[in-house]
Amino acid sequence: MLPITDTDELKALCERLSKADFVTVDTEFLRDNTYYPMLCLVQVADDEGAHAIDPLAEGLDLSPLMDLLMNEKVLKVLHACRQDLEIFYQMMGKLPSPLFDTQVAAMVCGFGDSVGYETLVTKIAKAQLDKSARYTDWSKRPLSETQLQYALGDVTYLRTIYRRLSKELKATGRERWVDEEMAILRDPSIYEIQPEDAWQRLKVRTNKPRFLGLLKELAAWRERQAQERDLPRNRVAKDETLFEIAAHPPKDEAALDRIRGVPKGFSRSRAGKSLMEALEAGMNIPDKDLPQIERAKPRPATPPMADLLKVLLKIKCQDAKVAARMVANAQDLENWAAEPDTTDIKAMHGWRYEIFGADAVKLMQGNLGLTARDGDIDVVELVAEEELEDGEGA
Repeated sequence: MLPITDTDELKALCERLSKADFVTVDTEFLRDNTYYPMLCLVQVADDEGAHAIDPLAEGLDLSPLMDLLMNEKVLKVLHACRQDLEIFYQMMGKLPSPLFDTQVAAMVCGFGDSVGYETLVTKIAKAQLDKSARYTDWSKRPLSETQLQYALGDVTYLRTIYRRLSKELKATGRERWVDEEMAILRDPSIYEIQPEDAWQRLKVRTNKPRFLGLLKELAAWRERQAQERDLPRNRVAKDETLFEIAAHPPKDEAALDRIRGVPKGFSRSRAGKSLMEALEAGMNIPDKDLPQIERAKPRPATPPMADLLKVLLKIKCQDAKVAARMVANAQDLENWAAEPDTTDIKAMHGWRYEIFGADAVKLMQGNLGLTARDGDIDVVELVAEEELEDGEGA
């Protein structure tokens, strides 16, 4: 079996796939030595077969594949698709549509939190994956038969998994739940990298405004350099080097070269000159515009109500056969218990409100209770005293 390396062959394949109701899609990529993920292989499948496409093949035009990914008449089925979507967004400037993520669907269908593809292959397709090629170098050519068989397995069984999950979603009326999650994954802002925000990922130990202003400009400089040169951030400059420069900003190019972690003669390079410009920009930020880090306030003791919410969440999600993590996490519930009137929580919206949020509100308002029965926990509606008195007088 050979991957597709010819544009005409790819065009013919994509024309055929464009007539399918759905195609399964997966990618193999590397990002050890680059800023952007390096796409090494694309796998697609329909009911007629599975195919590998070699994006590294000389002269191969991927336009037919891009057209297929954007074809609104063909559903694209992937598993845990976020990294795949990042690659396609960088390639096309837009995201494939429409989409179906089997990991999300499986969580909605009660297969647990962040269920892996291998688990679904075992439970639904009743097969075993050969994992021997998982950590191979996908950029080296030619690809071995073992590598290709491994890669195609990621789209072959996906057909069976999709059909089973799709059928279950229709039977339970939960298709809308997955649609809501797909809308979130198709938000371009998730995949857009803003250099100005890069400093917020750094672990900073000081809250000095001028230091943070300089660090913000330095981190943005590094991010742009990494993007332009397609290099990992630490290949441009390590975090510790940025901290040192921000803490002791060099006054001239000679001083820059004396900083630990800065290559000798770096100041005379184009990158060195742009770094000095970034430093100047940081020094010129007005005091009122300097960034600040709000130090986390000591957390109060977890409200007892949070523990009740966690129990209720577990019960409701077990009853609904949906992964609890999809509905709310422990931090969500602790924040909600501390501020019961908040609406800034996922469980207060959409399908999450239907299966948990509405009852959570009742619990916090005293209109719902939890009781032990036969070694288990039951959820019971509570009747207000006024209603009981009215009933007695009737």
